[in-house]
Amino acid sequence: MGFGEVRGIRNALAAITALRKRRPLVAILQVAGLAVAAWLAGCGTAALLTYSPRDPDGEVPPIPGSPIRHVIVIMQENRTFDNLFHGYPGADTAQSGMSNGVEVPLTPVSLAELQNLDNSHPGWWQDWDNGKMDGFARASYNPPTLAYSYVPEQEVEQYWTMARQYVLGDRMFQSNTGPSFPAHQYMIAAQSALVVDNPDSEQWGCDAPPGSTAAVLGPYGTELPGIFPCFDYSTTADLLDERGVTWRYYSPPSYDGIIYSISAYQAIRHIRYGADWTNDVITPQTQVLTDIQNGELAQVTWIIPDGAHSDHPGSGSLEGPDWVASIVNVVGQSKFWNSTAIFISWDDWGGLYDHVVPPKLDAMGPGFRVPLLVVSAYAKPGYISHNAHESSGFIAFIEHNFGLRSLDQRDAVSDDFADCFDYSKKPRSFAPIPTKVPIEVLIHEKPNGPPDTD
Repeated sequence: MGFGEVRGIRNALAAITALRKRRPLVAILQVAGLAVAAWLAGCGTAALLTYSPRDPDGEVPPIPGSPIRHVIVIMQENRTFDNLFHGYPGADTAQSGMSNGVEVPLTPVSLAELQNLDNSHPGWWQDWDNGKMDGFARASYNPPTLAYSYVPEQEVEQYWTMARQYVLGDRMFQSNTGPSFPAHQYMIAAQSALVVDNPDSEQWGCDAPPGSTAAVLGPYGTELPGIFPCFDYSTTADLLDERGVTWRYYSPPSYDGIIYSISAYQAIRHIRYGADWTNDVITPQTQVLTDIQNGELAQVTWIIPDGAHSDHPGSGSLEGPDWVASIVNVVGQSKFWNSTAIFISWDDWGGLYDHVVPPKLDAMGPGFRVPLLVVSAYAKPGYISHNAHESSGFIAFIEHNFGLRSLDQRDAVSDDFADCFDYSKKPRSFAPIPTKVPIEVLIHEKPNGPPDTD
């Protein structure tokens, strides 16, 4: 038995031990998925898995020499790498895709295109088609091959500018094989209690109406009867609270009587009904801009846009890139620039085409490729990361950077973006990202609802 197989067995046993206290049905399913993933890690067949060493108490050794004191995660909506970075020099992009055995050229479609696409869990399986990556067309789309599209560079120039100056990742995968609700759970907790789709009510999380459910994982792309979308597992916020590391989660305000809808911590019972909800979950999301201008920035910050600034297909807006660039600019022009790492990604594929077959990690995913930008005074300039990443890696980075214990979910095996930084160099000075919409306009614009309700 080789070293890799021994490591695989060790990781499988660790996964089982970590879940030994969970509810029986969930435990059985999660252990099965994680044990298989851990075995694959040892056998070297899943490129995403990089076992993170920990001491006997479960803590992660801090990153040696890290000057990072602030971590920001900006999560945009529903785009693939092929869709936003089509033709980016040095990156792995495609000019065409296959649709049921027929080659389809990728065509330019505006970021503001007013048509939503299928990004459900069953829709993911249809798109994936057992790794053929040829099931993205739908008769309900106009045209049916609308998913085989890309956004013109000039509409997302802000993102391309950040990519040229900092780090672009062309092997970032969404954590799950489905839409936003479970994706945002992976962003804060590296799991979703096996939930694979959005809740069946307009309001999500612990505030959902009685009887609301969110479907859980079934075999071969199917869904089993759902559970109420309110959980009580450990999250990154709990790790941070244990160590006294400050955090804030900025999200859009309530609208039409619906409370938040896309706020991930709304689905965590002890956060939703505890002091953290009042102290650390902030709305409106635009307050992050004024907070930083006023010299306030938590050590860990998550930022969720409203609909008009989310890049979500069907938003009818081109302002998402300006929103993200304005956050970067306000950090870059503040006292926090030399101590901050900014991660920018998109929560799911949104039904849009991407040509890269995702690696197999466990029963929940990962899903399709999404863009990744890493912005920091220590980010490698003009670097394209070809390492496999997924959004649980944001948690792994936070754990490594602040020396926290592990959640022992996906964070325990996900890459922590170490290849994106060079701490041996002096911090680079900041060059503002050109924008089309002034930051003052973004601060005062009235939020238009959550970024995603589908």
